[in-house]
Amino acid sequence: MDTKIFSSSESQSQRHNVPYIHKIGIPPKQDLLKEFKTTVKETLFSDDPLRPFKDQPKSRKLLLGLQAIFPIFDWGRSYNLKKFRGDLISGLTIASLCIPQDIGYSRLAFLPPQYGLYSSFVPPLIYAFMGSSRDIAIGPVAVVSLLLGTLLQNEFDPVHNADEYRRLAFTATFFAGITQATLGVLRLGFLIDFLSHAAVVGFMGGAAITIALQQLKGFLGIKHFTKKTDIVSVMKSVFGSIDHGVSFLSSHNYTLYEAYMIYFFLQMLQWNWQTIVIGASFLFFLLSAKYLAKKNKKLFWVSAIAPLISVILSTLFVYISHADKEGVAIVKHIEKGINPSSVNEIYFSGENLLKGFRIGIVAGMIALTEAVAIGRTFASMKDYQVDGNKEMIALGTMNVVGSMTSCYVATGSFSRSAVNYMAGCQTAVSNIVMSLVVFLTLKFLTPLFQYTPNAILSSIIISAVIGLIDYDAAILIWKIDKFDFVACMGAFFGVVFASVEIGLLIAVSISFAKILLQVTRPRTAILGRIPMTSVYRNIQQYPEATKVHGVLIVRVDSAIYFSNSNYTKERILRWLTEEEDHLRTTYQPRIQFLIIEMSPVTDIDTSGIHAFEELYRSLVKRDVQLVLANPGRLVIDKLYASGFPDLIGENKIFLTVADAVLTCSPKIVHEV
Repeated sequence: MDTKIFSSSESQSQRHNVPYIHKIGIPPKQDLLKEFKTTVKETLFSDDPLRPFKDQPKSRKLLLGLQAIFPIFDWGRSYNLKKFRGDLISGLTIASLCIPQDIGYSRLAFLPPQYGLYSSFVPPLIYAFMGSSRDIAIGPVAVVSLLLGTLLQNEFDPVHNADEYRRLAFTATFFAGITQATLGVLRLGFLIDFLSHAAVVGFMGGAAITIALQQLKGFLGIKHFTKKTDIVSVMKSVFGSIDHGVSFLSSHNYTLYEAYMIYFFLQMLQWNWQTIVIGASFLFFLLSAKYLAKKNKKLFWVSAIAPLISVILSTLFVYISHADKEGVAIVKHIEKGINPSSVNEIYFSGENLLKGFRIGIVAGMIALTEAVAIGRTFASMKDYQVDGNKEMIALGTMNVVGSMTSCYVATGSFSRSAVNYMAGCQTAVSNIVMSLVVFLTLKFLTPLFQYTPNAILSSIIISAVIGLIDYDAAILIWKIDKFDFVACMGAFFGVVFASVEIGLLIAVSISFAKILLQVTRPRTAILGRIPMTSVYRNIQQYPEATKVHGVLIVRVDSAIYFSNSNYTKERILRWLTEEEDHLRTTYQPRIQFLIIEMSPVTDIDTSGIHAFEELYRSLVKRDVQLVLANPGRLVIDKLYASGFPDLIGENKIFLTVADAVLTCSPKIVHEV
């Protein structure tokens, strides 16, 4: 590339061709109280929830306040028969799906089956009045049921201490609701965003496999099964002590292969083949229905009613054939009647209060994460807004009320919400319809489920949780961000090989580790000039960009705080050292100016300013001048408050990198 270097005399003779350089703007002093109010407003009230109340009469403010707490009074005014028709069909459809699922999910939580149905009666009614999502379907879900069951059985045995176990479940549900509602009232919903999407994908996938493995007890008709959830313990329960059995057979002149085959055959004899036939047949039916619905969206109802059809047919088969007398495990008795009060069963004192509080926070946060994600997903598909804080208050309130009416933690179900959406739901009335169907079931129909085989409930759960394994999302995460993939796989393997709580802990830990890594090690880049322009960009991204003689331009891509200020200073000095070494070996002019492009620097604290002062003193020893380009309002305000411009000179702060280069560079390089 041909270049031409103009001497200083030539530059002076052409001074009139030099573009006008605008001075950096110095913001006026802000009122401390006003600035504090602005910061609090943007942090906690970024959506400006009080804006509709402005300049309104008291009666109107009262109505708006009522609508803010109970959105049904807002959309209910325009409700009509056409919308009700859509909600009625959707409600009946998701009810046919939720009833068999609820009975199965209660087994994951180690609670009697009626508690799953209770949790699909009261909570959806509360949510319908307070929730802001039109599509979300409320009830027990597999992941939260498994998590709750795992954490609760660490404290009490669900068989031998059934009363204490149940009371602790209600206590945990109460505090799960308190946690959710508190986050909404204090507008701290952003806390759930600390659990990254990648970690959630891995956690959900691992939980799906764990839930499916837990169903092998009912699917194979195994009587003695582990209470642990890791894959090793489950496989030992399924196949027994393989090493011991194979060693015994090997000692009787069998080859290793023959010993394995004989051992597995003997283990299979301990399974109930009638149970396996029932489970496998209906699992094939359920998966086929789901595949058909996926291929043809108009046939979504086939997948939705398949679980209920499976329950009806399998129950009739067991009743007629008396398969329960052949070892096929059945649901047996389900308590008839609507939710009894459980206010007196919640622990409000003692050590069990702390246990319930701890379990409730974990279960409440996971339930909240799932519900908000589901609500936002379907809201974006229908182009309407879901208020995250209102959702938290609604979910929290329904779980608090639910804990007092014999319910355990309920939240948004992805499978039911998807069916609700495809069935054409219009409003949250679909939840009311579903709730009423569950009410009728509890009141009159629970005796009909007495002969329902456990295998069919296992098949329903397995078919439901398969959708939680998102292969495509994991592949996409690998392509986009390898560190995110580590978080995804860490959460996945933690759940599968350890436990649900360990997997959750790994997911949160890796998510926080990523945040800390990004905060403490911000990216920096060397900038060069794009040919034929005055634009300066990263030379790694734009190899054609050229460096300016005698000038090193560095961009810092992060706010500068105490956590990264020392690293930022040392990284800039390392860039300078590397560049000087390169120039020395190629016999080029040394660096005279270090320009720091600060447009990505959104904020700086006292540690950051102190690091800049140390950087300035280091540069003085090297006979290099420090220049700043385009610091933001907040940054320049703090720099002037600290007196930093007086240290480096106000004439060393510019609006753009181009202005800094034109002013500071002793020789300006122009392209021909």
